[in-house]
Amino acid sequence: MIELKTPAEIERMHVTGRFVAEVLTEVGKLADVGVNLMDLEHHVRGMIERRGAESCYWDYAPSFGKGPFRNVICLAVNDAVLHGLPHDYTLRDGDVLKADIAVKIDGWAADSARTVIVGTAAEEDLRIVRATEEALEAAIDAARPGNRLGDISAAIGAVAREYGYPVNTEFGGHGIGRTMHEELHVPNKGKAGRGLKLEPGLTLALEPWFARTTDRIVFDPDGWTIRSADGSRTAHTEHTVAVTEDAPLVLTRREQENPSAQAGPGLLSTKDS
Repeated sequence: MIELKTPAEIERMHVTGRFVAEVLTEVGKLADVGVNLMDLEHHVRGMIERRGAESCYWDYAPSFGKGPFRNVICLAVNDAVLHGLPHDYTLRDGDVLKADIAVKIDGWAADSARTVIVGTAAEEDLRIVRATEEALEAAIDAARPGNRLGDISAAIGAVAREYGYPVNTEFGGHGIGRTMHEELHVPNKGKAGRGLKLEPGLTLALEPWFARTTDRIVFDPDGWTIRSADGSRTAHTEHTVAVTEDAPLVLTRREQENPSAQAGPGLLSTKDS
């Protein structure tokens, strides 16, 4: 069942979204050459505990994955892209780090992800990160009353096509609200004008992710971490978005983000300013 949220409920999700944005900003500042992924995991655990929030990942046990997830943030490096299980790995110069987190505060969830390039950035890595960011902004712009779910998927797919990146549709966006995953799957490719009609109160986690040269994926032996099947590098960007009577409302926007400059050179920085 699809639950439309009231403006008051969306504001409660926005409270959670602001905290999620704060966490990802902090991760972006801390991610550096020589930093261990487990240090980032434990830092985020502390932030969640101090805020009185609840991790949506801890004990998460879907049909995929090996046993319950016992971490509070997904951290995926280079060819790894989704559900990255934090482990004893020290970041190196040029690594492409995907950080994805979902929490609940007072019963309402928000979910967001970003990609950070550690140290020296290769142009091809900057390009795929930029592609996911542009695709996300296109998806957000399509999240308007009267449009269809397929318009969001088509907007993401169009950006991928423009950049020449293949698109996997097994994992994509989803409904969100009282739980991390509510009804609705939002593929990262689709046909405009198809699918559910968007209404005010609909809340979605939109998450374009691309691999440079394949749409196929493989799982690590840990049962969680998803990688590009050919080892090519990846990027992942996500926001929780509410459809409103007016413009789409991004509930997890980070303060330093400037959506009006998505295609500009300002996005080519690898760290938060």
